[in-house]
Amino acid sequence: MPFTPAEEARIVNLVRRAARAEILPRFRALSAAEVTEKSGPDDLVTAADTAAEAMIARGLAALFPGALIVGEEAAEADPQLPDRIAEAELSFVVDPVDGTWNYARGLPLFGVILAACRHGAPVWAMILDPVCDDWITAAEDRPTRLERPGRAPRPLAVAPAREIAEMSGFVPLSLVPGDRQGAVAALFPEFRRATSLRCSAHEYRLLAQGHADFCLGIAPKPWDHAAGVLLCRQAGGVAAFLDGAPYSAARRDGVLLTAASPDAWARLAERFGAVTG
Repeated sequence: MPFTPAEEARIVNLVRRAARAEILPRFRALSAAEVTEKSGPDDLVTAADTAAEAMIARGLAALFPGALIVGEEAAEADPQLPDRIAEAELSFVVDPVDGTWNYARGLPLFGVILAACRHGAPVWAMILDPVCDDWITAAEDRPTRLERPGRAPRPLAVAPAREIAEMSGFVPLSLVPGDRQGAVAALFPEFRRATSLRCSAHEYRLLAQGHADFCLGIAPKPWDHAAGVLLCRQAGGVAAFLDGAPYSAARRDGVLLTAASPDAWARLAERFGAVTG
């Protein structure tokens, strides 16, 4: 494993402490001054994002001196920071509050995402649900499992093979270029359900638990997808870019598809590849 059991426990405890100290106390208690726009009204940052990221970054730096730490908000301030992921022997990619729009609107559908990468390849991952205080982890040589305080870890597996008409998945239609949104939306009736939770953390958690069949990522940002890709792979799924390239947290262009099986990936890639360009 990339970490010893003691190191893994310290990382998990750090993330949980940050959620208890910086995220949950501000939930449904944010002032207007604590919520600001980044690229637009649907792209928000809150005081919880910045405070939780700072706490997690400090803790990781103390535990792993010399590791590259790439947080979503740090990358907003320094857009060149993610470019260093490909060269880093150990990098931590952090989304302190994934689903910030939901969080800022008082919806309890958000999470904390953390992935450790080796030269861009995810080798350890964690997605925490702060509201329920449970988390899903995986490592490059360990299957995916759901963990919660006081209970034994529960192994997870992706969904069994299904026909396209029986599949449910997540498509961020608003991130698809405008001239292709109509063609992508036209595929929705082929599936049992195609939707978006505005929260990669819970979309990947559902996929890893067998409650969904696919996730589509448009120009995927590493803090949204690196952990989820590993969690789903180690639960039996498949992830790759539609052009056939393997996933790397260092890549921020293209269309990423994560699916419950190689057959599902191939059939979905054929459909989405035809309409996303």
